[in-house]
Amino acid sequence: MAETVIPILPCRSIDELLDFYRALGFEVTSYQKSPNPYCGVRLRGIELQFFGMKAYDPTNSYSTCYVLTDDVDGLYASFRAGLKAALGKVPTRGLPRIGALKDMSYGVRQFLMTDPGGNCIRIGQPIADSFEYSAVPKERYARALHQATLLGESKGDHAAAARVIDRALAKDEAPGGGPTPSQLLQLLVLRAEMAAQTDGPAAAAPWLDRADAVELSEADRAAARDTLRRALDLRAEEG
Repeated sequence: MAETVIPILPCRSIDELLDFYRALGFEVTSYQKSPNPYCGVRLRGIELQFFGMKAYDPTNSYSTCYVLTDDVDGLYASFRAGLKAALGKVPTRGLPRIGALKDMSYGVRQFLMTDPGGNCIRIGQPIADSFEYSAVPKERYARALHQATLLGESKGDHAAAARVIDRALAKDEAPGGGPTPSQLLQLLVLRAEMAAQTDGPAAAAPWLDRADAVELSEADRAAARDTLRRALDLRAEEG
């Protein structure tokens, strides 16, 4: 017998939530205002349901679920386009928001999307045979990227991630040489994102300016497409 799991997540307003998911291309599968607010949405194999709570505070939400897909790049592009059309930009902070698409150390290529209800929908595609965390890199800049990504994006500790990056960048004149151009770009863009999360969009500007000044080869630029796309989203948030 086949089973289907459908997460049921909280929100303050089902109408606000449905506007968001419609912008992403979801269809509404159910809608009820009384006796209790309740709704459902579906896109391809992704089905989610929500219940409304007037006193609910989305900014303090811990609700989350994980969606496995074989087309994470396609969903990311589609969701970004839908949000840009609906909101005029791709939101990188606050509610709702969409995180960066990147390859994670635990064997998935993923992004995190948080809806107006504060529910974090993690969407990923396996890129390895195991979901176990890989060993922490020994090289200092690779290690800093590894640790800052886990702290800032998986754990949500933006200040701790910023400290990790700041320590790494302070050593770029140390014996043994500085980071590669690709590492430097990733560190600066991630630092810009942490600054935006803690101090607002304008705080990202100095870090993005430094990232813009990094000289990249064509091969570096092709490999850094996820990072460069995230830098553009952060720039758009400045305005």
